[in-house]
Amino acid sequence: MICALASAVCYGTASVLQAVAARATAPGTGSGVDARLLLRALRQWRYIVGLGLDGLGFLLQIVALRSIPIYAVGAALAASLAVTAVVATRLLKTRLRTVEWGAVGVVCGGLAMLGLASGPEGEETGSTALRVGVLCVAAAVLGVGALAGRLPDRPRALALGLGAGTGFGVVEVAVRLIDGVSPVALLTNPAAYALLLGGGAAFLLLTSALQRGSVTTATAGLVIGETVGPALVGVIWLGDRTREGLEWLAVTGFAVAVAGALALARFGEPGRRPAGMRGYPPSGEDEG
Repeated sequence: MICALASAVCYGTASVLQAVAARATAPGTGSGVDARLLLRALRQWRYIVGLGLDGLGFLLQIVALRSIPIYAVGAALAASLAVTAVVATRLLKTRLRTVEWGAVGVVCGGLAMLGLASGPEGEETGSTALRVGVLCVAAAVLGVGALAGRLPDRPRALALGLGAGTGFGVVEVAVRLIDGVSPVALLTNPAAYALLLGGGAAFLLLTSALQRGSVTTATAGLVIGETVGPALVGVIWLGDRTREGLEWLAVTGFAVAVAGALALARFGEPGRRPAGMRGYPPSGEDEG
């Protein structure tokens, strides 16, 4: 659980840096998946630092996924929103309202319940059909991004956020489905391709969501996509369980942590940023 929380700290800090960089980048076409947007964002040093933190967070996430159930890791990663909010108060000179500090406390309380209730990771390795299915979901994420470009602002932000969250969820599940790291094992395992495709697609969609739409709506979709689906896969197909008699505490903790994260999603609205900061519209403006 410590690795999962450390991963959340890395991801949450990276989000602040990447949001600034993405909004300082000139928009491209109206498509939801725009590889050129990602290339332009890579010219921003904040985005590069954010990617470095993402890489460290990913390594910590792999360790966590090999030790505790997916549902616990997913909830911890959703808590990165709490980290984002707190880090933003220092780096962006924003202020958390009382209700937002309360949401941070709710997230921490939910994670504490999960930590007490979660058991060891399931021992199931997953079937070939599950591996192929995860790869198909990863490919579908790209399709969601392409279709999202035709939607109005708010539905587009939700679709991009949900698609990005699903992509990151694919990564969580794929890590558990990779049972060998030899070249032959990786090349013949569909989950390895799902990890690469899902992670890459998620980064493309998330960058577009941060740059083009409502951060609140996109982040809500992100949290739902990366927590609910992977948690169900872990419990139903990979054998994730709780400590005996503590199922109710795990369910409550998961729900509380995700609810607190969703409550914090509004913290990312452009109108909440300091006026005149590079990469953000003046206070009171909203990109949709």
